[in-house]
Amino acid sequence: MGKNVLVIEDEPNIIEAISFILSRDGWSVATHSNGHDAVGVVQDAMPDLVILDVMLPGKTGYDILRELRSEDATQSLPVLMLTAKGQIKDREMAERAGASRFMTKPFSNAEVLDAVRELVAG
Repeated sequence: MGKNVLVIEDEPNIIEAISFILSRDGWSVATHSNGHDAVGVVQDAMPDLVILDVMLPGKTGYDILRELRSEDATQSLPVLMLTAKGQIKDREMAERAGASRFMTKPFSNAEVLDAVRELVAG
């Protein structure tokens, strides 16, 4: 496969879990842990997929996603949003911001892998 994924998440255990799952499946995983400069990091890395947490220090995942969707280079970049909040309003906000897919924490390894494969293949 050899695709590149950028995980923007501030919880070390989640970063470690996702990195392990995807690396084991042949993905190249880069990580970033704050919202302040996340848009610039995405633009510099230009990954095949971004896994983006909603609650980040500095800027929310929703704000980051809206910025990414407003730029030509990242407008159609697949973004999997992760959140500990699974309410309908959170899903709706993610959809309005332009999320390709939405997943609540905790998640299973298989769920993450299936979502990433589907988003990059599709």
